[in-house]
Amino acid sequence: MAQPPPPPLPSSQSVQELILDGGTVPERYAYKDDKTASFDESLPLTDVPAIDLGLLTASSSSSAGEELIKLRSALACWGCFHAINHGISCSFLDQLHELTKQFFALPKEEKEKCARVPDGIEGYGNDVVFSEQQVIDWNDRVYIIISPEDKRKLEVWPEKPETFREVIHEYSVKLRPVINNVFKAMALSLNLEENCFLNQFGERGVMFARFNYYPRCPRPDLVLGLKPHADGSAITVVLPDREVEGLQFQRDGQWFRVPTIPNALLINVGDQVEIMSNGIFKSPMHRAVTNAERDRISLAVFCTPEEENEIGPADELINEEMPRLYKQIRNYPETYFEYYQLGKRPIDAVKI
Repeated sequence: MAQPPPPPLPSSQSVQELILDGGTVPERYAYKDDKTASFDESLPLTDVPAIDLGLLTASSSSSAGEELIKLRSALACWGCFHAINHGISCSFLDQLHELTKQFFALPKEEKEKCARVPDGIEGYGNDVVFSEQQVIDWNDRVYIIISPEDKRKLEVWPEKPETFREVIHEYSVKLRPVINNVFKAMALSLNLEENCFLNQFGERGVMFARFNYYPRCPRPDLVLGLKPHADGSAITVVLPDREVEGLQFQRDGQWFRVPTIPNALLINVGDQVEIMSNGIFKSPMHRAVTNAERDRISLAVFCTPEEENEIGPADELINEEMPRLYKQIRNYPETYFEYYQLGKRPIDAVKI
């Protein structure tokens, strides 16, 4: 049984405040080795494909089949893809961008009305700090459960901008069919019954939203907006900044820049789908870097199975050539954050 995480340490001030106080980089945020990299246009771009979600659900078997082949290749190679024709309007995505910008532009006193409590995860602030040696990421965030509705903790939901709660509720409703279709397509791409992964996710799978704000940094070579990690979710749906790059994925030890495709959603596999697919789909290591010139925002929604659901590799994917690689497990995110903040991969604990 996993040991409980150590009690969190007191939170530091927001990164926004650090910039206003003079723009130096405190030691707690600075890496002393070569793990960091400021935004570098010389890094290669990923060749992650754009997948047409409309074609995946099309009645034409030929068009759907070609898109499923692309999907399987993308998730086995990169662990992610750009989702286009997803059914969410450009104007609504613009609204989400604007709400995120407006929230982080609010006065400190207003943002702190939904502050994260010291021993909690949800709310506004920075991530939980578990050790004095932990290097803190150069970002401020709001982290909340947005679905199912009865799991929401509205006391840590922003009340401003005034339309925040209404729009985020609408986004959770619009995302649900997108997520369901992606789960079905992933299963079909592996020649599995279409509900194979969706059944493990459950009808009440949880959606966590993380609104990220990465302030410009005077020394982007010293910090990371997000340390290298793989997500503990089943899948993650990211609405990237429309204008400022910063997300990078790792493949074969090399970092690659992720381009932004207008009005596309970036969807990546998390550890739990790597487990469900018995390692065929890869939960990719990724990070966020900063730059000295521009702030950056993003919105990530982490989709995780119902807590009581046991997940594990699909039986049809286990044979003599491909033995079972992962144990059965429940409530995988329970210890994920402890491992993440310590720079470890929690998926290693469930490998056979």
